[in-house]
Parts: sequence; structure tokens; C-alpha cells
Amino acid sequence: MGCGCSKLSACCWTLDQNGSIPEAANVENEGKGEVDGLPAFREYSIDTLKTATSGFSVENIVSEHGEKAPNVVYKGKLENQRWIAVKRFNRSAWPDARQFLEEARAVGQLRNHRLANLLGCCCEGDERLLVAEFMTNDTLAKHLFHCEFMFGSLASAIVFGEAQPMKWAMRLRVALHLAEALEYCTSKGRALYHDLNAYRIVFDDEGNPRLSCFGLMKNSRDGKSYSTNLAFTPPEYLRTGQCSYANCGAPNFYVRHFVQALDLIRDRNIQMLTDSCLEGQFSNDDGTELVRLASRCLQYEPRERPNPKSLVSAIIPLQRDAEVPSHVLMGIRAGADAVLLSPLGESCVRMDLTAIHEVLENLGYKDDEGTAT
Repeated sequence: MGCGCSKLSACCWTLDQNGSIPEAANVENEGKGEVDGLPAFREYSIDTLKTATSGFSVENIVSEHGEKAPNVVYKGKLENQRWIAVKRFNRSAWPDARQFLEEARAVGQLRNHRLANLLGCCCEGDERLLVAEFMTNDTLAKHLFHCEFMFGSLASAIVFGEAQPMKWAMRLRVALHLAEALEYCTSKGRALYHDLNAYRIVFDDEGNPRLSCFGLMKNSRDGKSYSTNLAFTPPEYLRTGQCSYANCGAPNFYVRHFVQALDLIRDRNIQMLTDSCLEGQFSNDDGTELVRLASRCLQYEPRERPNPKSLVSAIIPLQRDAEVPSHVLMGIRAGADAVLLSPLGESCVRMDLTAIHEVLENLGYKDDEGTAT
């Protein structure tokens, strides 16, 4: 369930008093051209995005979610062959076009290799869309939780290139990259990230984990507040409706990433906390240190919890196999060797029967032709 967080907007932004971005800042960003190989933030036409997503075809749906501000994320491909993720909000979201554009421009100025960066937006009529880098290797949630349940381990290996659970070294790398992403965003004045969970972590074509930029945007009908999941909310929000700093959900994410129960963390019961598939992959000292860090993240008072910068410092010494590329640790293909699934393959991975049926219909498949009645 989501909940509105209208009080958050007053304490987390670095915009001026009216909530707008000075024009000079946007002009400066547009003049930078490419940053880290990425184009500067821009506005896209709805026709361009329709073409890129094959008319917002159900075959290109990557995810659907959001109760306060329903939205659908599509995979698309621009004329320059760049793959993009297009988040299309429900028509009732963001009634103020100017406010949407200003918020998107602010997030669009961020450029970091730990983020799935925001490339642009579309704000035509009632349409509100965000355009980001498309990450080819899915979400952390799917790699951690879903593979073993989808079509059995053999099909999972075919689809994802992996049949084994994510290794300890890779999980620690995810935590480090996430902390670095949060540290960067905080340093740029974007301290609030909502609904930080395993679905917000995505993997690029080299298998490196990145933080989705979509969580940096407000996500509600009034365009002024956040809707967030209480499961990923720090204690002070439940008390006051406000987050004192940084990340709605970040402390809880670190804990949920590796462990299951608060009582076990407080008791430092490492054996009960650890995923059984990780047995033998880490030392007792490493496990103890990670539980200690999780305990700090769970402190009731905000001042007693680590900020992103200290999290980075704490996680770096825990890294293992740092010289091994992420795609090797993940057991997936990388770069030019990576293979994007066909629309039918994507539909099967999502177990989306409607999309599978539509693909088969478009192919002219008739399953009942010649069947006796």
C-alpha cells in the first residue's frame, strides 16, 4: 500500500522557494552536450516515444505499478538505436505540466555511472512521460527471488544465463554501488529517494547494478508529495510524516537485502540470518560486520543511523573478488554478447498471458484451426 507524504516536499529539495529551477541551470545543462557518453536532458515528442515503443505496445511493457499515481514502464528504441525505458503516468497524475517539467529537469541534471540516468521527458497535453536509460539485465528482485520460480532452473538459465543464486561477492557489490548512488544523489541535493527496494536496482549490459532514477521523482496525483510503501519507510516518518534526510527506505533496504528478521539482527544470530545458499561464501568476521552495519541502519533515531557516505566507507572493506567483472559474478553475457529477448520471450519472463496471446495473434497463430467441434 502507498501513502501520501506531503510534508516531505518542504525539507528535501534544493530548488528555490517556488519549487522551480533557475533557467540558467537548465541552459547550462543543455549546453554540456554529452556527459559520460550520455546526451543532455531533453524533451521528447509523444510521437517519438510512440514510435520507439511501437505505439506503447503491451509487448514492450517492462513493469506496471503505482496506486497513488498508476504508471507503466515500456522498453523502447530511438532512431539512433539507443534503448530507453519510458515511464508513462496515468492521465490523472501531474495535472500541473510546468511542475512536472521542472521536477524532471532537476532529476535530469544528474549524471552518474551508478544511476540509470534520466534522459528526458514528454509533457504534451495530458501526457506525462519520463525517458531513462534502459538496463538490459533486469532487476535485483528478479535475480534474487524470481528466477527459481520461473519455469524451473533450466529455463531460468536459458533466459537469464544463470541457474545459481546470486553470489555473496555480487550482493556486496550491489550494496556498495547502491550506497555510492545514494551518496552522489545526496551530494547533488537530491537526498530523498522513495520506495527503495529490490525492484529499483537494475543491471546494465555489463552486469553492474544501478539505481533507477525514477525513484528520485515525486510520484503522486498532486505533483507535490510522495507516495511511498510503509515497508520501506524509516521510523521517524511513521511518527511525524517526515524524513530527516536522504532515503525513505534505504536503511530498511540494506537489511532486507541480506536478512529477514529484526529480532535476529539484534541478537546477532548470523546463522539464522544468512541465506542457506550462501553457506561457505563468507567468513564469520564478514558476516558479523555486515550484521553490525545492518543494526546501525535500524536505529530508531535518525542521527544514530549512518548516512550514505559512511555506508560507502563501511561497505568497501567488505568487498570480495573486486577484480572480477560483474557479469562474470552474475553468470550472464555482457556488452556485445548480451542478447535482448524477443517480445514473446519478454512476455514469457513476465508470465503475462495477455501479452503472450497478443504476440501470437500478431504472428497469425491459430490454436484452434482444424480442431473438431
